[in-house]
Amino acid sequence: MILVAALLLAAAQLGQSTLGELRLFVTDSTGLPVQSDVELVSEANQVRQTFETGPEGTLIARRLPLGRYRLSVSRSGFSPFAGLLDIESTLPTEYHVTLSVSPVQAQVTVSADETLLDVRGSSTVSRIGADSLQRRITGLPGRSVPDLVNTQPGWLLEANGVLHPRGSEYQVQYVVDGLPITDNRSPSFAPEVSADDVHAMSILTGGYPAEYGRKLGGVIEVLTAGEARRGLHSSVVSSVGSFGTVNGYASSQFGWNRGSVGASGNVSRTNRYLDPPVEENFANHGTGADAAVHVEHGPTNNDRVGAIVRYARAGFMVPNERVQQEAGQRQDRTTDETSGQFFYQHIFSSSVLADVRAMVRDLSAGLRSNAVAIPIIAQQDRGLRETYVKTTVSARRGVHEWKAGFDVVAGTIRESFGYRITDRDRFAPATPQTLSFDDRAPDREQAAFVQDQIHLGALTVSAGLRWDHYTLLVDEHAVSPRLAAAWSWPRGDLVVRASYDRAFQTPATENLLLASSPELDALSDEVVRLPVRPSHGNFVDVGVSKRLFAKVRVDVTHFVRRMNEFADDDLLLNTGVSFPIAFDRAHIHGTEIKIDVPRWRAMSGSMSYAHMKGVGYLPITGGLLLGDDAEALLESREQFPISQDQRHTVRGRFNVQLRTRAWVALAGAYGSGLPVELEGDLDEAVSQYGDRIVSRVDLEAGRLRPSFSLDASAGVVVVQRPKQGLRVQTDVLNLTNRLNVINFAGLFSGTALAHSRGFAVRTQLDF
Repeated sequence: MILVAALLLAAAQLGQSTLGELRLFVTDSTGLPVQSDVELVSEANQVRQTFETGPEGTLIARRLPLGRYRLSVSRSGFSPFAGLLDIESTLPTEYHVTLSVSPVQAQVTVSADETLLDVRGSSTVSRIGADSLQRRITGLPGRSVPDLVNTQPGWLLEANGVLHPRGSEYQVQYVVDGLPITDNRSPSFAPEVSADDVHAMSILTGGYPAEYGRKLGGVIEVLTAGEARRGLHSSVVSSVGSFGTVNGYASSQFGWNRGSVGASGNVSRTNRYLDPPVEENFANHGTGADAAVHVEHGPTNNDRVGAIVRYARAGFMVPNERVQQEAGQRQDRTTDETSGQFFYQHIFSSSVLADVRAMVRDLSAGLRSNAVAIPIIAQQDRGLRETYVKTTVSARRGVHEWKAGFDVVAGTIRESFGYRITDRDRFAPATPQTLSFDDRAPDREQAAFVQDQIHLGALTVSAGLRWDHYTLLVDEHAVSPRLAAAWSWPRGDLVVRASYDRAFQTPATENLLLASSPELDALSDEVVRLPVRPSHGNFVDVGVSKRLFAKVRVDVTHFVRRMNEFADDDLLLNTGVSFPIAFDRAHIHGTEIKIDVPRWRAMSGSMSYAHMKGVGYLPITGGLLLGDDAEALLESREQFPISQDQRHTVRGRFNVQLRTRAWVALAGAYGSGLPVELEGDLDEAVSQYGDRIVSRVDLEAGRLRPSFSLDASAGVVVVQRPKQGLRVQTDVLNLTNRLNVINFAGLFSGTALAHSRGFAVRTQLDF
C-alpha cells in the first residue's frame, strides 16, 4: 500500500474526470506531415471547436468532454476527410488521418448529426457548451451560473439563487477546474464564478463515478480554463439592465506551443441582489468583484503543470419587509474567498496516466445589523479554511479503463455570532435578551476509490467502490458501491442506461457549530440539540435516449432516491441565520423528459418536463429544536411534502437564426408551486406583504399557485473576422410582468419574489 501511495503521489492530471484528450496526426499518402485545419463537433456535448495542426502535422486537443465526435480535416490541394471518433477516457486518444490528393470533386458523407447520441454514456448528464453560454439570458450578479443550471430538468432554483437537484437541500457539489467545492455556493453564501469565465459545464444527477462523494444531490463541473490559442487573445463583456444593474468582465490570454498564461476580472453592481419579500424591493443593493490568474505549461508532450489563483468578494444588503423598512433597518452581508490551485500531469504511456491536484481555500462571511433592526439585531462572522489534496492513477488494458485514487480534506471552521432583541413581542418570554457565541472546530475527511469502465461491444459497464471517513462533530465512515451500464442499438438510434449509486453525504457546514453548541440551551425552556449526521442514500436511475428524424434527441429518465438522515435547514429565531437539521428519512421519485434540437435548418432549442414527488418522514434526528413542540417533533411519525416538492416543472427555449449574423429566441418556464405552511395570522401577513403576494398562496391546497415566466432575446454579430468579433444581445425578462412568488413560508421567514419585468443589454468584444 505504501508503494501504491508513493506512485499515486508522483504525478497528476489537469482537468475533470469527464474530460479527455485527442492526439491527432495528419500525413499525406507518402507519410509526410501535413499542416491542416481541423474541426471537432459533438452535438451531444455542445462542442464545436476549430484547430490548426502544426507544421509537423500534429495536434493535441485537451479538455474534451467524453463522447462521440465528428472530426473534419482539410487542406488546400487535398481531399477533405471526415470521420467519427469516440473520446472514452481521460487517457489520450490517438487518431491518424491520411489525406489524399484532391480529385476533381470530393464529397464528405459523415454528418455532425451522428454525434447526437453518446453511445457510451451511462450517467445522467447534461452539457452546456460555448454556444449556450454565449446566448444565455443575462443574469443578475451572483447567479449567472445557477441560472444556467436551472435550465436543466431536475433542478429547482429557490429563493436567492439556491439550487436544489431532485429535491435535495444543500447537497450540490461544484467541481471547478477539477477540484471539488462542497459548501453552499448560492449568492447569499459565497461569491460567484462568473458565467463569462466559464468555457464549458457538465451537470450530473445520476450514475456518479466512485470518484465523486460528499455531496451527491447534483454535481456541477465547471471549466474556466479553455483550450489556449497561440498568440494574444482578449475579450471584454459589458452589460446594463433593470434595477441599476451593471456588469463588466475582461479577460486576456497568451498562448504558445506548450502553454498559456491568462488573467480575468469581473465587477458588478445591482439594486436587486437577493429576491425581495415585498414588491417594493426595499434595501437590496449589492456589489461584486473577482479576479483570477492562471498559468499552464507542458515541458514535454507527457507532462503538464499549472496553477490558478482566484479572489472574489460580494457585499450586499438583506432586503427588508415593510415593518423593517419603516423602522429604518439595515443589514449588510459580505462574503470573501481566496483560493489557489495546483495541478501536474504525467503520462507514463498511452495506457497509464497519473495525477495530483491540490487546493488551498479561505472563505469568510459576515452579517452586520444597525441599531434599529427589528425584531432582532444580529451580528455574525464565520469562515472556512481548508486544504485539499487528491491523487489518482488511470490505466487502460484491453476492454478495461481503470481509475483509482484517494483524497484528503483538512480544514478549520470558525463561527462567531451574537444578537440583541429589539421587539420582545416576537419571542417567548424566556428567550434571553442577548446572546454571544464564538467557537471553531477542525474538519478532517478522507476518501479512497477504485472504478472500472468495461467496453463490451454495444454494452458499457461502469463499476466502482468508494470509502469515506468524515470527522467534524461526529465521526463516521461508509463504503459506497456504484454501478452503471449503457447499451446502444445503432440501427435504432437508441441508447438505454441504468445506474445505482450508494450515497454518503456530509452535513452542511454553515452554522453547524452554532446549532450544536450547549450555549444555545438558554434560548428556550424546551431545547433539544441532536448531532447532525451524514446522510445515507440509495439512488436509482433508468433512462433511454433516442434520436428522431436524424435531428432530434429525446431523453427520458426515471429516478428513485431513498435517504436516511435527510438534510434540510431551519432558521435561528428571527435572525435570518439558517442552520442544518435532519429528518429521519425521505423518499423522492420522478420522471424527466428532455427534447433537444441542436440544429434543424434555421431553428434550434430544447424543451423539458419534470415530474417529482418528495415525501419526508419525522421525527427530526439532527439539529437544534426550540419551543414547546420540540418533544413532539422527536416522537412524531408523520410524513410531509419536502420543501422542494414541486410536482410539475416545464422549461423551454427556441432559437431562430434570422440571417447569418442575427437571431431571436423565446424562453419559458412553468412551475406548479412549492408547498407552504402559513405561520401566524392571515390578516397580519396581508399587512406585512400585501394582498397581491398573499393571493398567490393557495391556503386550501397548502401550496403556492403556479408560476409562469416568458423571456425573449435577440442578438446580432456586428463584426465577425478571424481575429476580431463584436456581439450585441438584448434580453427582456418576464414579458408578461406576472407576479411569481418563489417561497412563502410565513412571517419573517422564507418569503421571496421572482424577477418582475426587466431588460438587459450585453455586448462582447473579442480581439
